[in-house]
Amino acid sequence: MENKLTFHINNMAYTIEVDEILVNELTKYLDINKNNSTKDLLAAYIRMTQEHAMLKRDLELLSDKIPRL
Repeated sequence: MENKLTFHINNMAYTIEVDEILVNELTKYLDINKNNSTKDLLAAYIRMTQEHAMLKRDLELLSDKIPRL
Protein backbone atom coordinates (compact mmCIF):
# COMPACT_ATOMS: atom_id res chain seq x y z
CA MET A 1 0.00 0.00 0.00
CA GLU A 2 1.34 3.44 -0.92
CA ASN A 3 1.50 6.23 1.65
CA LYS A 4 1.98 9.93 1.04
CA LEU A 5 4.73 11.36 3.17
CA THR A 6 5.48 15.08 3.39
CA PHE A 7 8.83 16.44 4.47
CA HIS A 8 9.41 20.13 5.12
CA ILE A 9 12.94 21.09 4.13
CA ASN A 10 14.08 24.72 4.22
CA ASN A 11 10.44 25.90 4.43
CA MET A 12 9.45 23.95 1.30
CA ALA A 13 7.09 20.97 1.38
CA TYR A 14 8.02 17.82 -0.52
CA THR A 15 5.41 15.08 -0.74
CA ILE A 16 6.38 11.63 -1.96
CA GLU A 17 4.54 8.35 -2.25
CA VAL A 18 6.30 5.45 -0.59
CA ASP A 19 5.56 1.88 0.35
CA GLU A 20 4.25 1.42 3.88
CA ILE A 21 7.43 -0.44 4.87
CA LEU A 22 9.59 2.57 4.01
CA VAL A 23 7.67 5.07 6.15
CA ASN A 24 9.39 3.98 9.37
CA GLU A 25 12.79 3.90 7.70
CA LEU A 26 12.43 7.37 6.21
CA THR A 27 11.12 8.94 9.40
CA LYS A 28 13.76 7.32 11.59
CA TYR A 29 16.19 10.18 11.06
CA LEU A 30 13.96 13.01 9.76
CA ASP A 31 11.10 14.53 11.71
CA ILE A 32 8.04 15.02 9.51
CA ASN A 33 6.44 17.32 12.10
CA LYS A 34 9.01 20.10 11.82
CA ASN A 35 10.92 22.08 9.25
CA ASN A 36 14.22 20.31 8.53
CA SER A 37 17.32 22.05 7.27
CA THR A 38 19.54 20.88 4.47
CA LYS A 39 22.02 19.91 7.19
CA ASP A 40 19.36 17.65 8.78
CA LEU A 41 18.68 16.06 5.41
CA LEU A 42 22.38 15.42 4.78
CA ALA A 43 22.86 13.97 8.27
CA ALA A 44 19.90 11.61 7.76
CA TYR A 45 21.30 10.53 4.39
CA ILE A 46 24.71 9.82 5.92
CA ARG A 47 23.18 7.82 8.79
CA MET A 48 21.08 5.72 6.39
CA THR A 49 24.08 5.18 4.12
CA GLN A 50 26.19 4.09 7.08
CA GLU A 51 23.44 1.70 8.21
CA HIS A 52 23.22 0.26 4.68
CA ALA A 53 27.00 -0.15 4.47
CA MET A 54 27.11 -2.03 7.78
CA LEU A 55 24.29 -4.33 6.70
CA LYS A 56 26.05 -4.97 3.40
CA ARG A 57 29.30 -5.78 5.19
CA ASP A 58 27.51 -8.17 7.56
CA LEU A 59 25.77 -9.88 4.66
CA GLU A 60 29.08 -10.30 2.83
CA LEU A 61 30.67 -11.81 5.95
CA LEU A 62 27.80 -14.28 6.25
CA SER A 63 27.92 -15.06 2.55
CA ASP A 64 31.64 -15.83 2.80
CA LYS A 65 30.87 -18.46 5.45
CA ILE A 66 28.52 -20.36 3.13
CA PRO A 67 30.34 -23.14 1.28
CA ARG A 68 30.64 -22.67 -2.46
CA LEU A 69 28.91 -25.23 -4.69
